[in-house]
Amino acid sequence: MKSYIIEGGKKIEGNVRVSGSKNAALPILAATILCPDSNKLYNIPKISDTENTLEILKILGCKIKQNHGKIYVNSRNINTKEIPSELMSKMRSTVILAGAILGRFKEVIFSYPGGCDIGARPIDIHINAFKKLGIEIKEENGYVRCKADKIIGTDINLDFPSVGATENIILATVLADGKTTINNAAMEPEIIDMVKFLRKMGAKIFGEGTNQISIIGVKHLSGTSYNIMPDRIEAGTLLCAAAATGGKIVLSNSNSEHMGAIINKLDECGCQVSCSADKISLSAPKKLKHIEIKTMIYPGFPTDLQQVFTSMMTKSSGTSIIVENIFENRYKFISELRKMGAKIVVEGRTAIVTGKRKLQSAEMICTDLRGGAALVIAAMTAKGISKISNIEYILRGYENFDKKLSSLGAKIRIEDI
Repeated sequence: MKSYIIEGGKKIEGNVRVSGSKNAALPILAATILCPDSNKLYNIPKISDTENTLEILKILGCKIKQNHGKIYVNSRNINTKEIPSELMSKMRSTVILAGAILGRFKEVIFSYPGGCDIGARPIDIHINAFKKLGIEIKEENGYVRCKADKIIGTDINLDFPSVGATENIILATVLADGKTTINNAAMEPEIIDMVKFLRKMGAKIFGEGTNQISIIGVKHLSGTSYNIMPDRIEAGTLLCAAAATGGKIVLSNSNSEHMGAIINKLDECGCQVSCSADKISLSAPKKLKHIEIKTMIYPGFPTDLQQVFTSMMTKSSGTSIIVENIFENRYKFISELRKMGAKIVVEGRTAIVTGKRKLQSAEMICTDLRGGAALVIAAMTAKGISKISNIEYILRGYENFDKKLSSLGAKIRIEDI
């Protein structure tokens, strides 16, 4: 088991490059299945989630080659249509592989996905969408078996703008017969990035970034090269680390256009934030102001940064109010923050954070990916040396997190027991 050992009281200051987006890389890797040619991908983060996805692609029969930051994926010789359950159970995002395999082979077998325990994330919305496309579904012994003679485009109305379901429908229909329209589609930048990649391969997709996306099926796709977008959640986490410790930071390879709600809240906290073409700079105030946050679907404030902001708000003046509208179990990490002296009261989906707290070092356990990052930020502001165990969660989504923070002045190292 790996742990972070963190000595608090150090400001986060300096320049750092943001890695490629985890939440864009995973569906784009899945999309390579649709094309029996070679695709070349740049800026894929080296994290356990992408490594698990690449391992699944190898098991399916894809040839993977990595060379100086480039990843080549050739899916010509895929020889199985079943996603291995032992890897499927490690992360929820593997479910989008189902749409890609269905799109190309009209058949897939998979088990229910795993991932962080942050609340109910049923795949019913995916299954119901597949049924609308004429796909026969059988669920038995924990497995889902999907098969169709052909996939026929249709109108699909999502009950909720699910990112994963939107991606899965697109992947399942780019090679379908006719036109598919997704109403109440998710609008996240990561979906736009996947669509740009598919379009470079020859797909006909319109309306990405809006709540209505149309896909006109094509006969085949061709291999291409593509550069993955920057990770807006990593960027937000690093900005919060600087803000919480009273530092200054400049992020390169960042896109402020994807981060409007995040930057607005940092501005409300009293941070000075400036943005240029591919850089974001932040200078923290002497005292962070208290704020109110309500997580929403994009372009609202992202649930993936709620925990990081909650941790940061323990250093603010006054009382902050956080409302989590997306996942009901996002507050599990708060019991760990309380070990450090944080004063946070949870009432249903609302967290009331009393600021001006001098946090003390503690031994803590990661409960999930983003909650783990929140604990790291808290430890960096605390007095003394903290230990955060079970950091495998953090390694799922942040590339070289300890090295990046160390380069910015943090005292952090990994202990492997």
